[in-house]
Amino acid sequence: MMIEVHAFATPNSVKVLIALEELGFPYALKPVNVRKGEQKNEAFLALNPNGKVPVLVDDGFVLTESAAILVYLAEKTGKLSPQEAIGRARVFEQLFFHASGLSPAFGNAGFFKRSSPEPQPIAEARFVTEAERILGLLDARLASQPFMAGEEFTIADIAHFGWMWRIQFPGLTLDSRPNLSRWYEAVAARPAVQQAIARAEAIVPAA
Repeated sequence: MMIEVHAFATPNSVKVLIALEELGFPYALKPVNVRKGEQKNEAFLALNPNGKVPVLVDDGFVLTESAAILVYLAEKTGKLSPQEAIGRARVFEQLFFHASGLSPAFGNAGFFKRSSPEPQPIAEARFVTEAERILGLLDARLASQPFMAGEEFTIADIAHFGWMWRIQFPGLTLDSRPNLSRWYEAVAARPAVQQAIARAEAIVPAA
């Protein structure tokens, strides 16, 4: 059976689409319009009680959380992740850093900047400062290697790219981050990445 991905044009969703495009897997994209709250519909909650996209369904196997889905696809195929222990550890190091550091900082910076019912300047400054700090760490890391986990493009790059693709949401830029800018341009130029972004953007209803 064809893999199904329940998703929208979000940083976490696009990661899964990029991985599938890179791996050459055919998949059915099932739109879940989070702007309209469709992730809270009963049918979707039956797949993910947490009410978050993306969700992957592979022959009856249902998996949530974008990082877990990336690991599953890499291990299912033996691609997009090194096979030796140290290389895999470096990939997991970046995945955990993304989940615990980058993603919350970017998401909260964007929320307090754009979506908070009332201005929260202290909270906004706290998360923007943390997001900027993380960008600096990644830029320094990429000064000595082409990709996030080393010499090869992996799911670690896919994970970080998801939020870099939506970097305008928290109001950040890659200006003055030459290594990170070089990395972003290289990843964004990959045909599979471009196809994934096109598919994600195509499911957004016209305004």
